[in-house]
Amino acid sequence: MESFSSKDMAMKAQKKILSHMASKSMVQMLIDDTSSEILDELYRISKEHSGNRTEAQKVVKDLVKVVVKVGVLFRHNRFSKEELSLAQDFKKKLHQGVMTAISFQEVEFTFDKAVMTELLTDCRDILLKLVEKHLTLKSFGRIRHVFNHYSDPDLLTNLYTPGGPLWPNLTKICNGLNKLVEEGKL
Repeated sequence: MESFSSKDMAMKAQKKILSHMASKSMVQMLIDDTSSEILDELYRISKEHSGNRTEAQKVVKDLVKVVVKVGVLFRHNRFSKEELSLAQDFKKKLHQGVMTAISFQEVEFTFDKAVMTELLTDCRDILLKLVEKHLTLKSFGRIRHVFNHYSDPDLLTNLYTPGGPLWPNLTKICNGLNKLVEEGKL
């Protein structure tokens, strides 16, 4: 078993960004176990699909960095009213994507890669617009990297193939997403 842990990586990213604002114990509270498990499964599917451990780590690391940075901006009230409206649009689109992903997994052979790709692309575009005045070009690259990686039609097709090698990972991801939805976190 590899020593890679998204929870540890998330904590490192959060510590770096929040070091002047929070103690280590405060940082550990920022990512829950369910989210950590989902990130670990995203890492595993990325690694399996790409065959590249470094790339899989990079995409999950980029995801964590983006989430933390947007969270910091939100917590510090950096978004204008218009941007908060975009944030709501993003939240709705993300929720729609989560519910669609879960539905495609629960009802085998209903997966439509065009629908899933479009949802992820829409999320990416809304998020880029939301943070355009706040983050650097490097962060924009991270956002594109994450969304482009997970919206790859080949990855999605492999992921949603019932009985395929990534199906157990998808099941764990969807179980985690369901839990987050039930808890009102997504």
